[in-house]
Amino acid sequence: PRPADGALRPVVQCPTVRYNMRQRLGRGFTLEELKEAGMPKKLARTVGVAVDHRRRNRSVEGFQRNVQRLKEYKSRLIVFPKRAGKPKAGDSDASELATATQLKGKLMPIVNEPSAVEARAITDEEKDSRVYAKLRVERANVRNEGARKKAAEEAAAADDEKTK
Repeated sequence: PRPADGALRPVVQCPTVRYNMRQRLGRGFTLEELKEAGMPKKLARTVGVAVDHRRRNRSVEGFQRNVQRLKEYKSRLIVFPKRAGKPKAGDSDASELATATQLKGKLMPIVNEPSAVEARAITDEEKDSRVYAKLRVERANVRNEGARKKAAEEAAAADDEKTK
């Protein structure tokens, strides 16, 4: 029997700046992910894998994560033969069929890794620095760069006139 929780779905990044650190389950795996995992798209739908032909892979990390997810699912998968006496290629052997149990609960849930950034104490140097003021000064420098350059060239030209 197929998983009770529904088809296996890919892990995708949520859109927009507000939620882009979150991961959620997507609609289906891309055709490229299926090809990399060695699973034909017609077979994928029959063994409980969702397929979305419209989805594109935008990052290598997400692509690799989903291919790994498919390979792990394939390694756990037990395919029962249609007719008990006549197994075909791709069906599981009798020893696996005897130990098979129905999966209850979530099918391969998303496991969020803890963030790499650790909390630390703020130093006295960081407390004393005026970051906002520094940013404003740097923005003003960038904005006024052309005018200052032009004024310096005019001053240099005026000095040349005086020395002649």
